[in-house]
Amino acid sequence: MSFSTLGLDSTLLDNLARLGYTEPTPVQLAAIPAVLAGGDLLVSSQTGSGKTAAFVLPGLQRLRAPATLAGKGPRMLVLTPTRELAMQVQKATHGYCSGQRLLTACLVGGVPFGKQLGEVRKPVDIVIATPGRLKDHMDRGSVDLARVELLVLDEADRMLDMGFQEEIDSILARAPKERQTLLFSATLHGVVGHLASRVTRSPKRVEIAGKQETKLDITQHALIADNDEHKNRMLDCLLRETDVEQALVFTAMKRTAAELTTSLVIKGFTAGALHGDMHQSDRTRTLNQVRDGRMRVLVATDVAARGIDVPGINLVVNYDAPRQVPDYVHRIGRTGRAGRAGIAVTFLGHADRHLVRQIERFTGNRVSLMEIPGLEPRTRGERKLDPKRGGRPEQRPRYGR
Repeated sequence: MSFSTLGLDSTLLDNLARLGYTEPTPVQLAAIPAVLAGGDLLVSSQTGSGKTAAFVLPGLQRLRAPATLAGKGPRMLVLTPTRELAMQVQKATHGYCSGQRLLTACLVGGVPFGKQLGEVRKPVDIVIATPGRLKDHMDRGSVDLARVELLVLDEADRMLDMGFQEEIDSILARAPKERQTLLFSATLHGVVGHLASRVTRSPKRVEIAGKQETKLDITQHALIADNDEHKNRMLDCLLRETDVEQALVFTAMKRTAAELTTSLVIKGFTAGALHGDMHQSDRTRTLNQVRDGRMRVLVATDVAARGIDVPGINLVVNYDAPRQVPDYVHRIGRTGRAGRAGIAVTFLGHADRHLVRQIERFTGNRVSLMEIPGLEPRTRGERKLDPKRGGRPEQRPRYGR
């Protein structure tokens, strides 16, 4: 299959060819024709599956037609959970709409309000926003949703996890009822399912997330840690002795991310932090350094790391174990991208061994309980990681069998 079979016009096809996109991903194959047909859509799709193009491309094609609703605000609205993802969607949109005279505005926190007011006072066609900042603009009367034709909830599960339910409800209440609504999420069950039932009408469902995850080439390990000092020593060993191009280290708290980054810099690593307390300019500078290959280790919290797509990341370390198994899947999805292999390592406390089995049941993939020679925990694990083999298990069983 090719993009030319999906019903996209020649200008969009030319832009895709210029960008080097030749074959649509499974989510694009299923979603683009459905969006072009005009109905509501629910998509279960993991990060990295190509979902941004699945809603941006048909959205751009829709905007070629005259507006159907009166007003001065955007015709297309995209809600995302984080600043980084919003900026990533805007960047992708600019690439896809080359030659199409459209104005976009990105409304996110961490950016001066006055600067954004200048953007939305223009006749903007597409607004990409985080729920909190968009509601701020709406409350001040600077954004009017009266002519929104296409509304996209990107990573709806994460927005709900972050507590944006009230903001989302307020935004949807001010958008026209006669609109097309697209909802993308890692899961369509639970609270996401309840949201979907309220905001969509007879939607088509596309569920391919599980198939996408099984294609990730990620070797998954778990290491038992006695305490934070033990974690720091194991992390230092992994970063120094494993064949790491770039590493992404996840922490549970912003303070831990900042303190761990300082410790890594003192040890000689080119490292930076990414968390919610940082000013947007600092976050952007850090991300650019990672994407340009100038920073080898990025330490981030879950929320801050959403939307990061850096092919050079071949090691993900869960310094703090994720609270939920779906969070684990999102984290390790930052490696093993663009057809490359990756390694994911999770540090667990002695009482957390059961999480290994939960992860295996959820993902269908094996997570090996390992040890690093010389850094064994107080209780023995099953096998060791061999730094000479790029962090893979040693070939001979530890106990001579």
